[in-house]
Amino acid sequence: MELELEQTLVRGCACVAESTLFPEETLEMIVPDACPDIGRILDTQAWVELGSHTAGEGRMELSGTVRAAVLYLPEGEEGPRKLEASIPFHCGGDSPRVTTSCTLTVQPRVEQAETRMLNPRKVLLRTALALDVQGWLPQEEHWSSGVIGEGGETVEQLQEPCRTYGAVWVGEKPFSFEDEVALPGTRPVMELLRYRLTPRCGEAKVIGSKLLFKGEAELSLLCREEEGNVRECCFQLPFSQILETGEAGEECDCSVEVLPVSVSCELDGEGRNVHVVLELLAQAVLREERSFSLLTDLYSTAWALEADPRPCTLEHRVDSSIRTQTVREVLECPVLPAEVVDARAYVGRTTQSREGSRLTLTAPVEVTVLFRDEDGALDVAVGHWEVPCTIEAEEAVNCRCHCRCPEPVGAAATASGVEVRFPVEFQCLLTRREERMGVSAARLDTETPRDSGPSIVLRLPQRGERLWDIAKCYGTTASEICQANHLEEGTLPDGQLLLIPRTRA
Repeated sequence: MELELEQTLVRGCACVAESTLFPEETLEMIVPDACPDIGRILDTQAWVELGSHTAGEGRMELSGTVRAAVLYLPEGEEGPRKLEASIPFHCGGDSPRVTTSCTLTVQPRVEQAETRMLNPRKVLLRTALALDVQGWLPQEEHWSSGVIGEGGETVEQLQEPCRTYGAVWVGEKPFSFEDEVALPGTRPVMELLRYRLTPRCGEAKVIGSKLLFKGEAELSLLCREEEGNVRECCFQLPFSQILETGEAGEECDCSVEVLPVSVSCELDGEGRNVHVVLELLAQAVLREERSFSLLTDLYSTAWALEADPRPCTLEHRVDSSIRTQTVREVLECPVLPAEVVDARAYVGRTTQSREGSRLTLTAPVEVTVLFRDEDGALDVAVGHWEVPCTIEAEEAVNCRCHCRCPEPVGAAATASGVEVRFPVEFQCLLTRREERMGVSAARLDTETPRDSGPSIVLRLPQRGERLWDIAKCYGTTASEICQANHLEEGTLPDGQLLLIPRTRA
């Protein structure tokens, strides 16, 4: 007889693919006729505007645009000039578990951007990207929680409470932002040399069936005035959005990343205001702990019973926190700096190394500083640092970490170079896996009685043995053993000889 088992539905999202794609793009650029010849290339800044990111059967496809601003000093003229480039890219990767039902989350970064002058009117731009991609598949699992219906009268069941932590919803939302910002200062701006956008989500929470999140996009503009003077202008552009999340609970842990899709900054004719249009994409992953009852064992006191085991993997949250490391270093410069014009930091891919229970996370950080020397000429200095963060985590613990610089780089000219100060945030999620064995199916043979033995047995429990194990071995019940030995329900005293009665059908 096939026993009918009650099923518990556990919904979630499984990460079925996790990889990094490394596209490289190059472009030859001709200096426009209206621009002067290149005397010296100062700096190249590049960023990724994410386009399509789709999942097919066994494959992930990504596309977008690399935007670059090349800053150079012209021959025979005062003040820096710019070259702008837009390079489309397309890349993909195979992954056997990816299907069309997957949602992809992407964290793009520029690993390298450099410009080489071929002649005063032509340059070669090279960019190397890294796209961290995760594929999330909605998943429904049914776990047996107990026997119901006919045949369960003689069946003893071991039901254990289980908790598992993981993603329950993954989604995204495109949204736009448009504003007019006024440039500070009394002098009009002749040209926007470059802009830098850093979107950050500061707060996210679930209320009912909606995810509410808000933050700000930090916009940094590098402006050239009529006399050739260069200055930086910074603006904080706040945003708030709502996402429908379905059945995710209000106690969810919310992780929201905001990515640029399109950025446009247009200077007005008077050089006093900038029209800003942003197309942004929010990607959210919600995680929570779910509880359910799992049928882990069963037997019959009267008949032969055969059960099919099924492994159950549970994930537990060990810790979820943000650890901040503050860096303060002196950046050596090719010439003595007099004034810092602009400073930016780029955080590369975090690596992990372990020594016993000590896990060290290391984030490579590149800092670029644009400064003016004592003669008023512009120059650039670049520094590289490895920023470590050590945490205590047992070897069985898995760590997922995302690093960023949550604030602008502080930089000041000193007698020995440029002193830079910046924080690095390590956003860490520590989890541990546990394997449980459940029951997927069970059959009761009502034509084969359980093997009979003596009606009474004296037994000394072995170390680590449970009351359930003894009762199952002798075809009785835990409650009957407790009653025969005057024990409290569920207790098993060490070193005590037990009287074990046999249950008869």
